[in-house]
Amino acid sequence: MSPIDANPLACVIIDDNEMNRLTLERSVQRHDQLRLAASFSDAVEALAYFHAAGPADVLLLDIEMPHLSGLELVKLLPDPKPAVILVTTHASFAVDAFELRVLDYLVKPVGYGRFCQAIARVTEQRTAAIVPPPLKSAPADISSNGSDLFVKTSGKFLRINFEEVLFIEALSTYVVLVTDKCKHIVGGTLKNMEERLPFRHFVRVHRSYIVNMHRVEVMVDNMLKLGAHEVPVSRPYQDDFVQRLQAL
Repeated sequence: MSPIDANPLACVIIDDNEMNRLTLERSVQRHDQLRLAASFSDAVEALAYFHAAGPADVLLLDIEMPHLSGLELVKLLPDPKPAVILVTTHASFAVDAFELRVLDYLVKPVGYGRFCQAIARVTEQRTAAIVPPPLKSAPADISSNGSDLFVKTSGKFLRINFEEVLFIEALSTYVVLVTDKCKHIVGGTLKNMEERLPFRHFVRVHRSYIVNMHRVEVMVDNMLKLGAHEVPVSRPYQDDFVQRLQAL
């Protein structure tokens, strides 16, 4: 365990199904980087825990619950928010999860291996917030006309004009290409997408975001405005990004 992860992460579980909740509790107890801080069957009761500043680095959250759904709860969480991992029986909530910027999305029944992958994303996120990865030179342009690439989305290969892409956001084992008009959900990780992109003006600005520098309209403090969207620039990337902007 690295110095950053020397102390186990406080984990909170919210699931109204007792069997599912106990299964998650056992997974937490098996994992040497986690400690079970609290476990709730009711989201309203759990919200009171968060407002009382109960310890929580990681939240394992069911979506479909009475009184208050998991998606509604995420919107109500006070800052600083824990890393949220949604746990559900339906894959259809993935786009809603993207909108709420949750860290991962698990479909029940959750195997211990998949659970460990989600926790690894939490620890990677915490490490990336402190130590940025080394910058890599961009690969040569391999697209057919200098701005297009084919990506697989919804079971088909789609030609994307990346000049229209504002930014790319990580979502569990998917990435989302955001344009002015639509969003394309593509299988793979943000790292995979970053390595494939042949465009020098697509730059990593956050552990969860790559932006098209040609589409940045305004930068205020650590926030970028791209069309109708705002994207954060995390501190480790900020100085380098400002230098790149000034060099345009």
